[in-house]
Amino acid sequence: MPLVRISLKKGKPSAYREAIAEGVYQALRETFNVPEGDRFVTISEHEDGTFIYDPSYLGIRRTDDLVIIQLTVSNTRPREQKQALYKRIVEKLTDRPGLRPEDVFINLVEVLPENWSFGNGVAQYVT
Repeated sequence: MPLVRISLKKGKPSAYREAIAEGVYQALRETFNVPEGDRFVTISEHEDGTFIYDPSYLGIRRTDDLVIIQLTVSNTRPREQKQALYKRIVEKLTDRPGLRPEDVFINLVEVLPENWSFGNGVAQYVT
């Protein structure tokens, strides 16, 4: 059910982008109990001037390797589970592809379960 949007500066190899997508997916599986196969990811690469960020907001030193990850999920999880997700994503992405923790920006967008349709014009999570 998560929809994952990954944004980064243009120029990284395909294996690097795939490692980010896989790391986020594995972290979701481990902390959010996302079922196998529930993987919907878009990756957007940006030219100079179209990927704008503050390199020191909140005292965090970011570089041009910054990756912005936006996750749209159902609003069914407690704060502790969200915090575990953030931590696990950073662990996964520092391991592979080797991102710095400071360069992993995560935004979680929560929606009602009825706001999903996975195809066929049906809201599959509506009972």
